[in-house]
Amino acid sequence: MTLASPPLPPVVRRGYGLGSVATGAFGTVPGLLLLPYLTDHVGVPAAAAGVIVFAPKAWDVVLNPVAGRVSDRSRHPDGRRRPFLIRAGLLLAAAFVLLFLGPSAPVWLGAAWVAVAYLACATAYAFFQVPYVAMPAELTDDYDERTRLMTWRVAVLALAILVSGGASPAIRDALGPEWGYRAVGFFVALLIAGGAYGAWRATRSAHLHEADAPTAPLGEQLRVVRADRTFRSLLLTFVLQALATGAMLAGVDYVARWVLGTPVAATLLFVCFVGPALVVMPLWQRVGTAYGKRRGWVVASVLLAAGALLLLGARVLPDGAVYAAVALVGVGYAGAQMFPLAMLPDVATRTGETRTRAGLYTGVWTAGETLGLALGPGLYAVVLAVGGYQSSAGSTVAQSDSALTAIVVGFSVLPASLVLLSLLALRSFPSHEGGTP
Repeated sequence: MTLASPPLPPVVRRGYGLGSVATGAFGTVPGLLLLPYLTDHVGVPAAAAGVIVFAPKAWDVVLNPVAGRVSDRSRHPDGRRRPFLIRAGLLLAAAFVLLFLGPSAPVWLGAAWVAVAYLACATAYAFFQVPYVAMPAELTDDYDERTRLMTWRVAVLALAILVSGGASPAIRDALGPEWGYRAVGFFVALLIAGGAYGAWRATRSAHLHEADAPTAPLGEQLRVVRADRTFRSLLLTFVLQALATGAMLAGVDYVARWVLGTPVAATLLFVCFVGPALVVMPLWQRVGTAYGKRRGWVVASVLLAAGALLLLGARVLPDGAVYAAVALVGVGYAGAQMFPLAMLPDVATRTGETRTRAGLYTGVWTAGETLGLALGPGLYAVVLAVGGYQSSAGSTVAQSDSALTAIVVGFSVLPASLVLLSLLALRSFPSHEGGTP
């Protein structure tokens, strides 16, 4: 691959990464707090609360390709993607404030408020996330520069997840449910607005390599994307790993309560899972530059799967060993996030024709990621049900040995199997597409 672009200014790399403050905060906090807010504060039955939490994710699966198509056809003088960052980002922040400002009684009104507000959040997020993820294809044509760009993005994403995911429950607990949830809404909205503004402003001086917008109907373009075997291989691998990630994140609280049994276990597990990205991202960048992105992704995936398999012994291992295994998962997870995100623009722009569809490719990509992260917890729940896990309003109901085994299996064997299965999908990805340029 010919290097056609000069290196990006450091301010553009760092500034583009700030957009991950918005994606990280919105992707983390609702998963941690929205379900407890509905069931324990508003009083919505668990089944109905689950539908309210899942439905907007399903809506995004449909909407993301449309958002990509809309941004592909944009003719704004500031670029086809950048204006969406500030507009959709601020709308997302406003909708997130409303999410926790609704009434708690009667139950049906509180539930309806959350459902509408969360749907508004999901709609705004689609029009922020898809153009944002599509931008690297137009910021640079340089193979290695895209890896450096993704290094910044994933590092900022990890930091945003740590800050938003760690501080939000603490804010709620410090202020109490009534005002705590509202304060969380404003706190996360500020993170989202700040990240969106930072990404929009810092990329204003970047030279965007934009091609003419596609003229074919959306259905025809989706058929073209579906027929692209290279993209399908990349997408399937990433979606399977998103399933694995969703299952592991869903299991953190169960492992913390029933296996480790210490008050700070959930926080420590969360930090061990996400924290390594802040340290190892420069190392993964060097691996990608020296050996190629595809090979680096394979190594990262193997580390992720190995760490997950080690967790099968969580019930008998010392706590320190469990945390160490989760940290190994985090090391692999960092690379398994960076490499596919760096490979996506390579695939979407490898010909002049596919360059015109970068937004559509990204829309399909983010739809697959959303679906994977949404279904991962569902798979974990199936494992719990098979193991006979007993639900309750609190955590005092004794669990059977089979239920405890299911908690561990869903946290270890399930994600490891999904990651290893994903490597079979990656085998059909052409080696020259993800190798060194």
